[in-house]
Amino acid sequence: MKVLICLCLSSLLFSKPFKVASYNVENLFDTINNGMEYKEYIPYTHQWNSKNKEIKLNHIAEVICDIDADIIGLQEVENKNILKQLVRRLKEVGCGYKYFAITDKKSSTIQIALLSRFKIIDTRDIMVSCALRVRNILEVTVLIENMPLTLFINHWKSKAYNGVESKRIIYAEALKNRLKYIKNEYIILGDFNSNYDEYLHIEKKLNDTKGKTGINNILNTTYENYLVDKFTLRYSGKKLHYNLWQELNFEKRWSHNFYGKKSTLDAIIVSYQMFDGQRIDYIKDSFHVFNPSYLFNKKGYIKRWMYKNGKHLGKGYSDHLAIYAFFDKRPYRGKFNKIEHSLLIRTIDDLYKVEILKNSLVLKKCVVIFKRGHHAVIKQNKNTRGIYLYGGGDTLKEGYSYDLMVQNIKEYHGLKEVTQLYTIKKLTKVSKLSFYTKNLNKLQQNEIIFNIKGVYKNHFFYSNGKKIAIYFKKRKSTPKNGSYLKIKYGHIGYYKGLQLVIYSKKDFEILEK
Repeated sequence: MKVLICLCLSSLLFSKPFKVASYNVENLFDTINNGMEYKEYIPYTHQWNSKNKEIKLNHIAEVICDIDADIIGLQEVENKNILKQLVRRLKEVGCGYKYFAITDKKSSTIQIALLSRFKIIDTRDIMVSCALRVRNILEVTVLIENMPLTLFINHWKSKAYNGVESKRIIYAEALKNRLKYIKNEYIILGDFNSNYDEYLHIEKKLNDTKGKTGINNILNTTYENYLVDKFTLRYSGKKLHYNLWQELNFEKRWSHNFYGKKSTLDAIIVSYQMFDGQRIDYIKDSFHVFNPSYLFNKKGYIKRWMYKNGKHLGKGYSDHLAIYAFFDKRPYRGKFNKIEHSLLIRTIDDLYKVEILKNSLVLKKCVVIFKRGHHAVIKQNKNTRGIYLYGGGDTLKEGYSYDLMVQNIKEYHGLKEVTQLYTIKKLTKVSKLSFYTKNLNKLQQNEIIFNIKGVYKNHFFYSNGKKIAIYFKKRKSTPKNGSYLKIKYGHIGYYKGLQLVIYSKKDFEILEK
């Protein structure tokens, strides 16, 4: 019986999950002048003093305690001195870390660090460049129940101040070269200053690499121009990586919010070894953003550390949210299904059957039959349904067909919309006329009405014995009640029922009765 009890306890200990996190703490500095500080953090200027340093330490310690990760990578830590102060503070408040590591590049203003409750058995700096202020990558190997796990903590070049993509590729190449020699399981994490799908929307002013990106093309988080999914990761036979951002629904994919522009600069990236059922595996659906309410202001923005009018105000936390995921020695419990976004062609009709897209999908030969401003309506052929593009239509031209990648859909008061998409390929010019309708008998949302006549009365449009609610987007152009109209172009939208949406004064004409 005693042997059985020991075996059970051993089994429980062996299968205990552990938590890995990453957090950019936004400039955690000490108050000792070493000559490399950012000007805002030169000790005893700009009100960067012992009092504000202590407040900052307390706030960062609060977040780290609440995350309660077994291993946490940190970015923007000035040096070992302030890291030790943080470690002491964490111990004082009851959430200590016995082990820690930090990079040591003298010509870098800020360093990369790691806190661990597991024993650290090896550390090294991966040199990215000898250039001033280019940060090293921190490599740390910890021992988890006699099993080595290597973590690579990153803080790549920012996109600010001419941070073109080639500068991030230097980091990616340095990391990739080191990965060639790693045989045990590893996790890549940190602040990459890149979105998980950077290759799809790299900014023109930063694109000095012909669309090639460090996080996607060098670290191989894409394969055949698609984001690597778990099926491809597990069975392709290639040395690929999977970005855990893909575990979340699209609208939850962000950890940084710059004036309303949400992004996924922070990431946890894993290899096929985290899904192979051996040693250490990722726990299904365990990736999340740490976003308690106290980290946000009343307007919903992150409470970053406040620096205003040249002074530190002693308020706030960081401009980033932390991210985390769980891992275990038990095998991954999810299924490895072929992801439809990269392997099957879907139709617009299919989009009406689902509420949420967890994975992107490809729509072939979509014709832009109507475009007003940033918004548009597309159809794949005249006999299928259309769908409304809310934004994302900037680069599309009316009357042309495209292959499009759809990443997110939603319903707005019942109207089906695509809210995030990218152009894969521009195809040919197409005649739009066959895609329009003049029939009010069997209308569906996201149809385009063309050249029909009728009467506007009390917010309704009457034509050939049929009526439909009508809404003029520009209220100043609303015609007088009882006007006889010719609707040149109208969008069948939806707001508590079908309605005919008129976008511009050019889209209708007032006729003589």
